[in-house]
Amino acid sequence: MCRNIKTLHNFEPPATEEEIRASALQFVRKLSGFTQPSKANQAAFSRAVEQVTQAAHELLDALVTSAPPRDREVEAAKARERAADRFRSSEPRRGA
Repeated sequence: MCRNIKTLHNFEPPATEEEIRASALQFVRKLSGFTQPSKANQAAFSRAVEQVTQAAHELLDALVTSAPPRDREVEAAKARERAADRFRSSEPRRGA
C-alpha cells in the first residue's frame, strides 16, 4: 500500500474533507503512475479523484466499530517513532 495514504477510520475528530480528498488523490496517482497528468488525461484523472473521494466518504460513513476512537496526536507520535527507527537502522555502520 502507498505509504502516503493514511488510515482515516475511527479517529476523533473524524477525517476532514481535505484528508479524504488527499488520500483519493494519492490513490489515483499510484494507480495511474502520474503525479501530474497530461492535458489529454486531466479530465479522466480528475473524474477518478472525485469518484474515489465519493467512494471513500461512503465507506467511512458505513463503517462501524466498537473500538474507542484513536487520538491523532498519539498515532502521529507512533508514526514518527517508527520512521526514526526505520531511518536509524538504514544508516551505514561506522568502523566496520
